[in-house]
Amino acid sequence: MRIVSSFRDLDVYKLARMAAHEIFVATTNFPKYEQYALTDQVRRSSRATKALIAQAWGRRRYRSVFVNKLDEALGEI
Repeated sequence: MRIVSSFRDLDVYKLARMAAHEIFVATTNFPKYEQYALTDQVRRSSRATKALIAQAWGRRRYRSVFVNKLDEALGEI
């Protein structure tokens, strides 16, 4: 069993990071007229998911806050 010392060690964070990279690559092929509207929104959502997982890790001492942050991360997905 691995010891988790940081949110960066969490498998879910690693998956979110890989997904954010894939989203960034995929959105580079979006049409030019969508570059500032839809592309920006999709990219921000993928980054917010990672940030909310990190915030949940920081608040893991308080179960209700931890669960709330994870729910917010699910909402961003």
